[in-house]
Amino acid sequence: MAALEKQVVEEMKTAMRAKDKDKLEALRSIKSAILSAKTEKGAQAELSEDQELKLLQKLQKQRKDALEVYQQQDRQELAETEQKQLEVIELFLPQPLSLDELKAKLKEIIAEVGASSPKDMGKVMGKASKELAGRADGKTISATVKELLGKA
Repeated sequence: MAALEKQVVEEMKTAMRAKDKDKLEALRSIKSAILSAKTEKGAQAELSEDQELKLLQKLQKQRKDALEVYQQQDRQELAETEQKQLEVIELFLPQPLSLDELKAKLKEIIAEVGASSPKDMGKVMGKASKELAGRADGKTISATVKELLGKA
């Protein structure tokens, strides 16, 4: 059993004992996604850390999207449920970078790849997306890279 799966199972036991319905539901969705990914055609018996991270990011995005829709439709009860589940999922993700930390990391990457103009954005984004996976979302990375290369 992979590290994430073990951690989720342990958290599920704790949530069951505490009768924490929302947390348990979120944990079950993570476990379900892990089992689904492991049984896909061509999948290995265990997920790599990278695959686990992508899976959690996918679940996080789904919850954020649903939360946004429920808030637009003024369905507070459903929005609260999504928010609670989102918080549980985010417990398993790496700590996100602050904007200042993100800019510092991107400046390092820009220097490493030798980017000097907006034309070099592809080079920077390729490296940044790999290095910062799970710590910053793609839209934020892209906007910050544009800003930094625009000044260069």
